[in-house]
Amino acid sequence: MTDIPPTSDDAPSAARPSARRRWLRWTGRAAMFGAIGVSAWAFRDQLPDAGALWDVATGAAPGWLVVVVLTQLASMTMFTRVQRRLLRAGGVRMSLPRALQITYAGNALSTTLPVGPAVSVAFTFRRFRRAGATPRLATAVIVLGGVVMNLGYAVVGLTALVAEPHSRSTAITGLMALAGALCGVALLWKWRRDAMNRLALRVFGPLLRHRLAAPLTDMWQGRGALRLRPLDWGVLGLMAVLNWSFDILSLTAAAHAVGVHTPLYAVALTYYAAQAAGSVVPLLPGGLGAIEASLAASLVAFGAQAVPAGAAVALYRLASFWGVIGVGWLAWLAIRLGDEDLPRLGARTTPGGGAVSPPPALLPVGAASAVPAPDSAESA
Repeated sequence: MTDIPPTSDDAPSAARPSARRRWLRWTGRAAMFGAIGVSAWAFRDQLPDAGALWDVATGAAPGWLVVVVLTQLASMTMFTRVQRRLLRAGGVRMSLPRALQITYAGNALSTTLPVGPAVSVAFTFRRFRRAGATPRLATAVIVLGGVVMNLGYAVVGLTALVAEPHSRSTAITGLMALAGALCGVALLWKWRRDAMNRLALRVFGPLLRHRLAAPLTDMWQGRGALRLRPLDWGVLGLMAVLNWSFDILSLTAAAHAVGVHTPLYAVALTYYAAQAAGSVVPLLPGGLGAIEASLAASLVAFGAQAVPAGAAVALYRLASFWGVIGVGWLAWLAIRLGDEDLPRLGARTTPGGGAVSPPPALLPVGAASAVPAPDSAESA
């Protein structure tokens, strides 16, 4: 049976949804920026003076500013080490500087480009493949790394809730209930494993067969490629917790730099409120605007003055957002320049005149033999 090529009337209809999505995305961003501008004009008498913010920020303590930068570097390093350890568990070794380049470049792509998360995942997947990882191993590392980081995020957030006096009893009750449920599931798994497997397949089978669950399916199928011991799980969990903890400490250091001495648990809750605000408004790159407003408002709610709170947020975002993006694009440029130098390796010839091909791991991204068909790994 021959395929019928699309007619000229079909082509515009195929491209129309993409154009419509782009129009809706930019319309939503314009509306959001317009709403921010209208709100700033309506509450202009209640906003801190820009000159006062500048004076406070420029008068920040230099020692605390160094701590802001160092904690951001430590946070990014912890995330890098999570993926690097997962790769090593699959038999692929990567130097820390190279892994940091990939992490920073992927973060810049994810934060600043349209559909940035998908572009970042594809970029990271190809870098792992070029380092020698199989498609399933690269997919498992990306997905499992995200799962580990989210678990660390939840642990830090629950710790902050336990430390806060007003939410302590509720948080402890919830943690005890969760621990009891997990223990019950573990005991049932030990004693009635076959029945639990049948029940899980009956309940979650239709969901796992959906195309949106392809990353989880790939991770489960590729779990054999990761030889993780109990010690590895412990180290991964610790590094995930440290990743978020260092980011919160960076915000705390920025606050101390301008004289805002809010308790650590309050800064952590402020951080989580801002993350929630940024995820509610996904149209803006990196939660730009929503995160800053939420951070400043939360610090004021915990007792800080408006001007120092705004200056602390500006210093923190300068390091955690703009600084990381700048380093990320420099890392991406370094990676791309390195890729452009690789084809020269293929120009070398043997003494007999035959061309010497570079190894597969050194071929440019666009080469057909550099990255074989990645199964369904790009869907991660």
